[in-house]
Amino acid sequence: MDGQATGSEGHPLHPPATGPFADLEPDHHETPSVTERFQQVFWAAKKAMTDAAETAYRRHGVRSGQQFILMALWEEDGLSPGELARRLQLATPTVTKATARMELAGLVERRPHPSDRRLVRIHLTDAGLQLRRVMADEMRALSERALTSLDESEREDFVRFLAQLRTNVTPP
Repeated sequence: MDGQATGSEGHPLHPPATGPFADLEPDHHETPSVTERFQQVFWAAKKAMTDAAETAYRRHGVRSGQQFILMALWEEDGLSPGELARRLQLATPTVTKATARMELAGLVERRPHPSDRRLVRIHLTDAGLQLRRVMADEMRALSERALTSLDESEREDFVRFLAQLRTNVTPP
């Protein structure tokens, strides 16, 4: 099937039943329900997009997860590790470790707080600042690649459907 990976039944949406839920899998001789196809296609698409984005980030020296720290600093430079952790809903030690690696890569620098030398602020370097435009271009190209087979109306519908999906699963 055009080079697509297939399961044991030769259908791209019928992966072999393995793992902890294998005994709960439907009979694959029947056509999977829309709900089953949604789960399979959604998570496969998410993984493909994540993998492609991480490949783009790595091309520019950004490790997985560091893009979120960069985005927060592009929005407001000079945050403390604790402020970054709160904004990103991460543990402070996780942010501290990530920013230490980013400092070694030349993307950020730690500077002492002006009035409390015990505290540090994380600031973008010129290299970290320049990545903003580069990464925006990379993500725009990735989005275009992902949507290439859809016309403008289908793209609008798709984005609307994704927004509705997010609303549906977000707690009130």
